Amino acid sequence: MDPTDQSPEEVYSVWALPPEPVRDRFRGLMAGLRAAHGGPPFEPHATVVGAVRMRRPAAIQALRAAAAAAGVGPYTARVTSVARGDLFYQCVYLLLEPTPEVIQTSDHFCAHFGFQRSTPYMPHVSLLYGDLTDEEKEAARKKVEEMDSELCGLQFEISELALYRTDTEDRSLESWELVEVCHLGKK
Repeated sequence: MDPTDQSPEEVYSVWALPPEPVRDRFRGLMAGLRAAHGGPPFEPHATVVGAVRMRRPAAIQALRAAAAAAGVGPYTARVTSVARGDLFYQCVYLLLEPTPEVIQTSDHFCAHFGFQRSTPYMPHVSLLYGDLTDEEKEAARKKVEEMDSELCGLQFEISELALYRTDTEDRSLESWELVEVCHLGKK
């Protein structure tokens, strides 16, 4: 890291990006949920490293170093269920199977970013962000199952990870910004 770097510390996250056909499928579900329940638009992703505060050059360097490490490559994600949570950023989501590959990839990237989890890792793809009542969340969860009855068991390869600037205080997500994408398994 450059000791003369005077860039501000900002909040960054690392996201696993589903392949484009799967992303399009998820975007359709997300648009349907937003039409019914509101909420900000965002790219379909599974968070690999949660919100960590650092300077941009250091975040980019950490992403590149983690992606270039030996043994890091594409991995398979599998949807196990449609669920609802208690947090704004985990309102309605697709739970992913916590396979060793999924967990190890997150652990590896978290180590490079110096990120310490406050709760156990729960791999998931959020479909809706919002502060909804339990009844509204359950209605949204059921709507997902109605819109796409074949989600459970869906498998897809994760071969791209993205660094995003994600100010978690900005619930409009308007300040969120894609910084860099890395392709796993490509040196």
